[in-house]
Parts: sequence; C-alpha cells; structure tokens
Amino acid sequence: MTPMPSSDLRQLAAALPQAWHSHIVARLGHSQLKVLRMDGLPAEDETHPYDEAFVVLEGQLCLVVQGQALNVQAGELYTVAAGTPHAVAAGSWGTLLIIDPAA
Repeated sequence: MTPMPSSDLRQLAAALPQAWHSHIVARLGHSQLKVLRMDGLPAEDETHPYDEAFVVLEGQLCLVVQGQALNVQAGELYTVAAGTPHAVAAGSWGTLLIIDPAA
C-alpha cells in the first residue's frame, strides 16, 4: 500500500479565494473532511439532517447553537447534532475543519 501524502490544512485554507467556502480535502468511508478559512464575519443560521463536527485548527469559532452562544478554541472539537439550528457569530477567525457525510 502506498502511503498518502500529508496536507497542511492551514495552508490549504489560507489559499482559498473566499472565506466560509469550504474545500473537500479527504473522503473517509461515508464522511468527508472539509477545510475553510474564517474571517471574523458571521454566517447565517442553518440546520442539517445529519450530525456535523467542527475542529478548530487555529483561531476561534464563535457559535450560536439553539440560541446559546459558545466559543470553540484551537484544538477543540464541537459536534452539532442533526436537526439542531446553529449559526456562526461575528469574531470567528482562523482555520476550521468540518466533518460531515459525503454527498
């Protein structure tokens, strides 16, 4: 088996042309890993029919989950259950890894 090359996720996110537009970096089983760059601006409320996990690689993710504000710091993981309304609040910055089902 040939080893897979490593990827610098922070570098990939920094090279993306727009913040908050994710790029799929890997598919594992039924899941996909996406990286994106956060730029301090908020993102609208959304709800998905699937669980979604956020891993902050650097910076901070400011979330509002079911109306409750919380901060996810670099090195932390936060999982949003399927059907749970969530939004990104202003002040989120850095690099975010999202894990969700592959389309």
